[in-house]
Amino acid sequence: MINTLKSIFGFGPKVDYAELMKEGAIIVDVRNKGEYAGGHVRGSMNIPLDQLRDNLKKLKSKEQPIITCCASGMRSASAKGILQQSGYTNVYNGGSWRNLEQYGK
Repeated sequence: MINTLKSIFGFGPKVDYAELMKEGAIIVDVRNKGEYAGGHVRGSMNIPLDQLRDNLKKLKSKEQPIITCCASGMRSASAKGILQQSGYTNVYNGGSWRNLEQYGK
């Protein structure tokens, strides 16, 4: 149970985000549009969490690495779950968008 919770919230094994970006990962920021406009990872895609299910077509491949982010990591954890339930196989919770700024394109 603890390992499942750690996995959901991104506290599992250390993820090499730089390597994922080299492999073509996309960063999906699930904050609302106003939050995103106030600052975001360069090259990230903004799909607010409450609109994610309706916008899955924007994510072209279910195998492409996807890194979710938000303000603190809570919404991005929910987004990771939604994506995995929808068949996306390579999804990572990046937590706060500020933790991922260095990986922007």
